[in-house]
Amino acid sequence: MSIPVALTIAGSDSGAGAGIQADLKSFAANGVYGLSVITAITAQNTVGVRAVQDIDPDVIRAQLDAVSEDFAIGAVKTGMLSSAKIIDVVVQGLRAHRLPHLVVDPVMVAKSGDRLLREDAVEALRRHLLPLAEVVTPNLPEAQTLAGLPAGTLSDRIAAARAILALGARNVVIKGGHGEEDPVVDLLVDADGVREFRAPRVRGTSTHGTGCTFSAAIAAGLARGLSVAAAVDEARTYLSAAMAQAPDLGHGHGPLNHFPSVAHAVR
Repeated sequence: MSIPVALTIAGSDSGAGAGIQADLKSFAANGVYGLSVITAITAQNTVGVRAVQDIDPDVIRAQLDAVSEDFAIGAVKTGMLSSAKIIDVVVQGLRAHRLPHLVVDPVMVAKSGDRLLREDAVEALRRHLLPLAEVVTPNLPEAQTLAGLPAGTLSDRIAAARAILALGARNVVIKGGHGEEDPVVDLLVDADGVREFRAPRVRGTSTHGTGCTFSAAIAAGLARGLSVAAAVDEARTYLSAAMAQAPDLGHGHGPLNHFPSVAHAVR
């Protein structure tokens, strides 16, 4: 039996709500086999990040070479890439192995507020990684940082998305979760226009790993052959279910339920 394959290049979350752990669960829930390249080890839980240890760039390169040489990878997502050196190694690997359907989740700050992307890495991400991206999935603060523009109103967000497109990305999804609107409005912006995806706002504190989960689900859809718009639509539905059925775990921002009881999440 053949199954599509997707790769996550991201950090490890010891609380398993975000990062590599969330990505692999999202891949499985959305019908693909997940591979991983770990870029950092974090000591964290639902309350905060206690320590971060970057993986040596040579080890990151070796992981990426190993999986790329043995598997037919259908899509890739990146998460925590904390330094310019790590971004450079990842970009080199993506180019060398010609890996398709790159989804970039430009992780900058953890849900707890702890910074995960160093200042010197932002420009490397903008200049070197975004031009390879089929889809970029910034939240509102990330969109503002990448674009250098405000992202308050819907028109602001569209302008920010177009500025990110100008950096080389082919599609930008501006996530609306950090806004106040209900329903939440996510915007998919490409060269042809703007499409809105609306979902009722799920109230609560179980929001750890929402960005990781959403971007991984998009990558899973692309690995299965969906269009970008269809992959975003499916990922939005999946994320809403994962949040609505989140378990009550931890003392801070709790994890999602990555295997919600919705029909599309079981292949």
